[in-house]
Formats: sequence, C-alpha cells, structure tokens
Amino acid sequence: MLNSIKTSPNYRWFVFLNVALGTLMATLDGSIVNVALPTMANEFQVDINVLQWIPAAYILTITGFLLTFGRLADIYGKNRIYRIGFIGFVIGSILCGLSTSSQLLIYSRVIQGLGAAMMMANSLGIIIEAFPKEERGRALGTMGTVVAVGNLTGAPLGGILTGTVGWQSIFFINVPIGILGLILSFFILPKDNIPETKGKFDYLGASLWLIGVVALIIGLTRVETLGWSKNVILTTSFGLVLLLLFYRIETKSKEPLIDMNLFKNPIFLKGNITKLISFITLIMVTLFLPFYFQDGKGLEPYQVGLLMMVMPITLSVISPLSGYLSDKYGYVILTVGGMALLSSNLFLFSRITLDTPIYLVIAAQIIFGIATGMFQSPNNTLIMSVVPKSQLGIAGGIIATMRNFGKVVGIALSVGIFSARLRIYTETRGEEAFINALSDIFLVAAVIAFLGLVICISDIKHIKDINSHKDVVEQN
Repeated sequence: MLNSIKTSPNYRWFVFLNVALGTLMATLDGSIVNVALPTMANEFQVDINVLQWIPAAYILTITGFLLTFGRLADIYGKNRIYRIGFIGFVIGSILCGLSTSSQLLIYSRVIQGLGAAMMMANSLGIIIEAFPKEERGRALGTMGTVVAVGNLTGAPLGGILTGTVGWQSIFFINVPIGILGLILSFFILPKDNIPETKGKFDYLGASLWLIGVVALIIGLTRVETLGWSKNVILTTSFGLVLLLLFYRIETKSKEPLIDMNLFKNPIFLKGNITKLISFITLIMVTLFLPFYFQDGKGLEPYQVGLLMMVMPITLSVISPLSGYLSDKYGYVILTVGGMALLSSNLFLFSRITLDTPIYLVIAAQIIFGIATGMFQSPNNTLIMSVVPKSQLGIAGGIIATMRNFGKVVGIALSVGIFSARLRIYTETRGEEAFINALSDIFLVAAVIAFLGLVICISDIKHIKDINSHKDVVEQN
C-alpha cells in the first residue's frame, strides 16, 4: 500500500500530510512547555530567570538556524534536510524527557530546536514543488490552519499531560509521532533534484547571522522585563552591527547564504515586509489582550483562555478558504483587502474602554482572525511564486524568519509603548492610565498595519503581472 502512494492521484496531499505532521509538532512545542514551567521550577528548584531559557532556547535556535538549513536544503536537497529534521526533533525530545536538571533540559531544547528549524525551513518549499500552481494557495492556506492548531492546542495539551502524566510526557509524546513521520517520509516524499554543480556553503555569513540574530532577539525580548536598560541597548546594538556586517558581506559574496537578488523582486521584498508587519501587529494584540480581560474586566484565567481561543479558531477556518479563493480569483483582493481590514479593525481595538461589552471585543477578535487569515495564506503563495526552484529552501527560511522576527519586534515594541505611556498616564489620568496605555498600543498597531496596506497597494501592478507571465517556479 505504501509503495503505491507515489502513483496515487492524491499523491500531493500525502506529501502535504507528511509535512503537516512535522510542522504541527514543531509549532506545538513552541507553546506546550509554558504550562509546565511551574512544575519544572518545583522539581529543579530554580527560579524564573533560569526557566525562561527553556522556551527561549527553542525559539532562538529555530530563528538562528532557519536560513542555514534553508540554504543547505538548496544545496543537498529539501527532503533530505527535512528527514534529518525529524531525527533531530525525536532525539531532542527524548533528551528533554530524560533531563534531570534545568541545564540539561535547556541544552536538549537546543537539539530539539535544530530539528524543528530543519522542518520549518523546508515545509513551504516541499509543498510548492508537490502542488500545481492552481492549488498552491489552498495547500498553503491549509498549512496555515495546521500552524494555528499547533499554537492553539499547545497550552491546553501541555496542561493536561503535565497534570495527569508528568511534564516529561510533553516531550515523550513527540517520539512515536516523529518516528512515524520519519518512516512515512521515505515512502511519501519524492527524490530530491539536487543540482549537479553544488554551491558552497557560506560559513562566515551563517555565523554572523546566527550570532547577530540571537543577540538581537535576546536584547529585544529582555525589554519586556528590563525596559531599555544599558545592557539591553548594548546587546541589541551588538546584534544589529553583526547583521549589518552580514548584509555587507552577503552583497559581495559569490555564493552567499542569502541571494540578495531575491529582494530585487518587488513581490518578494514587499511580501516579506508585509508578512513582518502582519506578525508584529498580531503579537501586539495577543500579548496585551489577556491583560485587558483579566486586569481590566476582572475575568478568571480560564475565562481569559477561552476568549483568547477566538482569534486562532477563526484564523484556522479562514486560512484554507483564503488560499482556495486566491487560487481561483488571484491575490490582490485578498492581500490588499486583508491588510485593509486588519488596519481598520486595529483602529477599532484602540477605541475599547473598560465599559466595552465583551461581545464587541469577541467580534473584533473574529474580524482580526478573518483579516489575518485573508492576508497570510495568499501572501505566502505570492512570495514563493516568484522564487526559482533552486532557491525554494532559503526562501522558505526567510519567510519563517520574518514570522519569528515579527513576534519578537511586536513584543519589544508593545512593551516599550505600554511602559512609557503608563508612566505618563499614571501621573495625569489615575485609574484610566491602564486602558489609555493599552489603547495606544492598539493605535500604533493600526498605524503599522496601515503602512502594510500602503505597501500592498503599491504592489498591485506587480501582482497582476504574475498572472500574465509564466510562473518562475515552473520555468526553473
């Protein structure tokens, strides 16, 4: 039966399922550990300053190595690197579950993150090659649902497993799933078309990127707890300097980690910028909305958790529909319309008060999920449609990096705005200081989304031109 999969008329969807399995695991483990941190604190007898590195090590590793594994995939094959990702993820999960100290667990999370980065960097490229042009939007939209489900179920699943079986189970549950995914990949994923003349790997560029991006992310994430302190500014500045040096070297390198010519294509450049903007605004809302529900409305934590499920559930429903519609009617209406809806909805968010009825806030969350789902799936397809087959790996890594960067920048920006405005409003507006500072965050997010809308509108002509030319991916 397994041997007949590659001859099945639905073969492309078997490829999708295999990629979705790895993506779901990697996404799930980004949040599943958070609920178990208090239990780990008691068992390891460490404080939050140490525990924060358990989720952070995973995210930092993924972000730092996405481009590396994307480039290696273009040299040695996307499916090969993806399979190795399954192996790394399983080994890392086993080591996490067997860890007897917080230090060992952090190191094990790095190994797990390496495996996740291999899978995340190549999932889009594998799907793009498996599906014909007229079905790619639907496939990538459905993958958006997989990501949303992973983000949505991580916390509740982690809580159930930790409470009933123990925190180790949140890692051991990956082992049989990962092994199954690895075995199936040998029967499902096609043979890699590796170029006869392999390019050289840019070790200097990869090192500068890794150190620079990790330093920058560490600096930005510490804004949440330390504000813009001297150490935070130094760490962030060090990361930025290395990334600027990385850019300078890449533009002169004969075989760079990133082919900067990709960004000369306005669709690729603007698509990635608007993706970054989309995730910045996403995290600015999802980070502070729980504070509104709990501190502003006085709701219980379980009620807050249920309310915060509204947006990802909506997103998971809209994403595949949006992808299907983009295949049928093109990208312009959905990308421009999605960003326009996002910007206007964020402006409505900025008008909420402590007296705003809950049902209106829920309605705003639903609209937010619709807008995000409308934009992201067609935008992913649009970006990948202008990338040659030989660079699908690195392009997928860039898209995933924009997603992670957006989250980090959104956290730093929103925390910085809230802290600064809260201090000012506390002196002048007393009890209204909290809601006024919160409104300012949402207003800034609305302005950022409006900038994204302007960029989308400026790209309409180039997007329309795609339909009148043969797809670059098909040509190469």
